Amino acid sequence: MTEQTAPTGEQPRADRPGTADDPGRPRATDPHLPARDRPWPRTFADRLTAPLPGVRAMARLAREGTLRPTAEGLRDIPHLPYAPGPLPAAGPGTVAVTWAGHASWVVRIGGLTVLTDPVWSRRILGTPARVTPVGVPWEDLPPVDAVVISHNHYDHLDAPTVRRLPRDTPVLVPAGLGRWFRRRRFTRVTELDWWESTEVGGVRFDFVPAHHWSKRTLTDTCRTLWGGWVLRDPGGHRVYFAGDTGYGHWFREIGRRHPGIDLALLPIGAYAPRWWLRDVHTDPEEAVQAFQDLGARTMAPMHWATFVLSSEPVLEPLLRVRAAWERAGLPRDRLWDLPVGGSAVLG
Repeated sequence: MTEQTAPTGEQPRADRPGTADDPGRPRATDPHLPARDRPWPRTFADRLTAPLPGVRAMARLAREGTLRPTAEGLRDIPHLPYAPGPLPAAGPGTVAVTWAGHASWVVRIGGLTVLTDPVWSRRILGTPARVTPVGVPWEDLPPVDAVVISHNHYDHLDAPTVRRLPRDTPVLVPAGLGRWFRRRRFTRVTELDWWESTEVGGVRFDFVPAHHWSKRTLTDTCRTLWGGWVLRDPGGHRVYFAGDTGYGHWFREIGRRHPGIDLALLPIGAYAPRWWLRDVHTDPEEAVQAFQDLGARTMAPMHWATFVLSSEPVLEPLLRVRAAWERAGLPRDRLWDLPVGGSAVLG
């Protein structure tokens, strides 16, 4: 299938219907319909790559009580890397990234400032408060040219942060999630299916698959899609933002369709217990394998050191990803294990 492109605010094209056998295909639609009228399916459950936990698994989780680290696992919170600094200068030909924490990045690419899954709140629903402050004060951000959202979970789609954005900010979201933003009076909302793309200011944004799911209320499981993003500037620089994902076959396919990824922003935390989270969150070793599957040049870890979402010790993701990187024989300077608030610039 050829990749499709549409300018922001217009309907992306999709030439072939999706099926359960090939969920990577966009579903057929009328390219002349405005975005708000696009007929998305009622559910995206056919895109799941593993079944969601059932009653027996929920009962086991409640019985074992293993959703948070032990007191020993929390002891290293003061040692989590946090080193905020000024945003690097970034002209039209420069790609720079700054980690604000969790899956929130300030990506400077093609002269644009792009936010990924922006969460600037101290606390999100159902979890303890942040264990490290936000790495970039909101007032220090340059004007935001675009926002990309990977899926609708509360630690990736934060309503209080979204309210801080001007309502004419271009927002790029998974299929089915546009209504959430339009209800909040955002006027430049583009919804994409997997393998579709759009452009903002000369930068191309491709929405790509992930091994995950979606849910925001008791009744909307998998009603909106989930995925990651590949950003490409006019000079050909590519940044891949994985969002939230388990390990699986999609990484190799993303690398095949988007060869030459310069930087992969990959999650390494919120992985324990494995029997509960294996299908939806990569552990550090799987993240390194995903990096290799992608054929990317550089990796920057994320999705750790911010919110305590699972039971591994808080510093363990960093130690394990460094060890896995060394075992794989990869060049140390290609692992950008940034502190919260840290920045790096593509050479």
